[in-house]
Amino acid sequence: MTTLAADTPRNLEIGEHNDVPVIASDIIYEGSAVGVVTGSGHARPLTSVDQFVGFAQFKVDNSSGAAADKNVRVWRRGSVQLSVTGAVITDVGQPVYATDDNAFTFIPTGAVFIGFVKRFVSAGVAIVSFDVDNYEDPYKAFGSPLEYETKSANYTIDIQDTGKVLFVDTDAKTITLPAVATAGAYTIVNIGAFGAVAVNVSPDAADLIHAPDIAGTDNKDHINTKATAQRGDLVRLVGGLVATGWVVTHQRGTWAQEA
Repeated sequence: MTTLAADTPRNLEIGEHNDVPVIASDIIYEGSAVGVVTGSGHARPLTSVDQFVGFAQFKVDNSSGAAADKNVRVWRRGSVQLSVTGAVITDVGQPVYATDDNAFTFIPTGAVFIGFVKRFVSAGVAIVSFDVDNYEDPYKAFGSPLEYETKSANYTIDIQDTGKVLFVDTDAKTITLPAVATAGAYTIVNIGAFGAVAVNVSPDAADLIHAPDIAGTDNKDHINTKATAQRGDLVRLVGGLVATGWVVTHQRGTWAQEA
């Protein structure tokens, strides 16, 4: 191993910013959420298929330039005030997603994770903490973002849904499981605001749901209680482990068996 024998000044970058080369023929405006095109590494106003890299500090006009003719300087971490669809005072700590460079939501489907609510400001407005190096989408532990789907009506799961994360955004909807003989693994998330949405998970008539502190009974729904339901309450169910029904391997929030 060779050690230094003389001063060697380094090209250090100090601070919370980064400079990213911009795609050809585009403009990134100050305050835009910035994404990187996965296939090229160039920055652009964020789209739902990009990697989030921060918020633009200044406008960069590369509308007449080739790719990488100009760089955009972004804030990589910090807190920013954003309009987030549906934000209420109980959403502190909730993950936030972007569908483009200026549209923010709690629903992960077709969107890119950017950070977490740090503070509520007013209806539909929140301070969002972001850190592109250290924050991760909390739902990725249950499935690929490419497999996220939103359900706003009653829905019957089939084998093609295995591995998916289903986000229920409408009250009193039922997600019906296939017969346990059809092995699979499904994650169902209540994505409604606090106390606004009840989610029912219904097994086949001959199956029960094995869950914490619940004496499973055939043909009884597993219900996320509306009065205490919070955005992000979820249940992960796996079939094929036991012959009698579905097994809950992960659960968040208050769930009860149908009476």
